[in-house]
Amino acid sequence: MSLIGTTIKPFETQAYKEGKFITVTDADTRGKWAVFFFYPADFTFVCPTELEDLADHYETFQKMGVEIYSVSTDTHFSHKAWHDTSPAIGKIKFTMLGDQNHTISNNFDILRAGQGLADRGTFVVDPDGVIQLMEVTSEGVGRNAVELLRKIKAAQYIAAHPGEVCPAKWEEGETTLAPSLDLVGKI
Repeated sequence: MSLIGTTIKPFETQAYKEGKFITVTDADTRGKWAVFFFYPADFTFVCPTELEDLADHYETFQKMGVEIYSVSTDTHFSHKAWHDTSPAIGKIKFTMLGDQNHTISNNFDILRAGQGLADRGTFVVDPDGVIQLMEVTSEGVGRNAVELLRKIKAAQYIAAHPGEVCPAKWEEGETTLAPSLDLVGKI
């Protein structure tokens, strides 16, 4: 079942952010665009490359009004230890959510049955808490922050311009489409 168009479910968890442990709830994510970036586990292989890529582009996400929440089933303590020992993870300024009780992973239907690990999934949530985009990849396929930025720009554009859609490979400033009977069969 697709989660697109559904509202995120309630959660409360401990997180690590910029040298501090904090509590984060679903209510904290409202009023701004949010990315929930699930990954299998701390201290692994593909995960740090993805999180470093997000960290390298975090300022751009912030300028777009987007907050990043990385999520694994590790604890906030593990996130801190990883942040303190890995040069790649040490770059992170966004919030790293602990999900050891699997509430958030289950809420997003991303928990691997019988393994206690989250799949590699990305969810873009609008300021009203509605999921606008989701992507799930296999264990060995890393994600790309630049492509995620492009998709968020498209989602933000269509949210601000009802009745328009962004075609394939759309980039900010390019022509959009206004679906109508006149376009059927002419594209």
